[in-house]
Amino acid sequence: MEDKELGRLLIRANTRARRLTFRTREDAIYVTVPPGTTLTEVRNAIEQLRPRLRAARQKHIRPLIDLNYRIDTEFFKLSLVSGERERFLSRSELGEMQIICPPDADFADEGLQKWLRKVVEEALRRNAKIILPPRLYMLSQKHNLPYQSVKINSSNGRWGSCSARRSINLSYYLILLPKHLIDYVLLHELTHTREMNHGERFWALLDELTEGKAQILRNELRQYRTEF
Repeated sequence: MEDKELGRLLIRANTRARRLTFRTREDAIYVTVPPGTTLTEVRNAIEQLRPRLRAARQKHIRPLIDLNYRIDTEFFKLSLVSGERERFLSRSELGEMQIICPPDADFADEGLQKWLRKVVEEALRRNAKIILPPRLYMLSQKHNLPYQSVKINSSNGRWGSCSARRSINLSYYLILLPKHLIDYVLLHELTHTREMNHGERFWALLDELTEGKAQILRNELRQYRTEF
């Protein structure tokens, strides 16, 4: 169903569902309902939850990538400028990218937005592969927390992970974070090479590695999302 304020809502029945649940994603709000739920019941639930759904939806609406769009972080900067040629060009170096756009570029076009995001994502991936592994190695050596391997991925659900084999995965969105939060995430995953859960010993060690700021940094990280 379509809602003028909330956009598209995808309603799906699940035999295991005991109540209505709402999950907001970039493309729509996903509503899971028990079998037999009526459309009227769904609409009533939407009205009751509208303020919360509106706030959640706003968080998932990506800004339009156009000539006013900027990324200006410590390790990656992006700008778009208008050019004279009829095709897109890019200038890229470590930590910085400029996209030169045709004078008649239609930034409202959904296909163009998807293409621009792919271009930026590839730039993030390239920069992350250069920036993150050396930083992880340095922190590993400094704190005597060895790992087996490191890979850069496109995860937009978590900043990093560490397997039981001490293989570390890092999201390339990390390079959009401030340096101290990048180090916090790297130290978090390195701590898992010694403590594979989030028990008391894990947090005690991470607190030691972050000079007593583990919880402060954890709360600060929650203000950021794995996307741009």
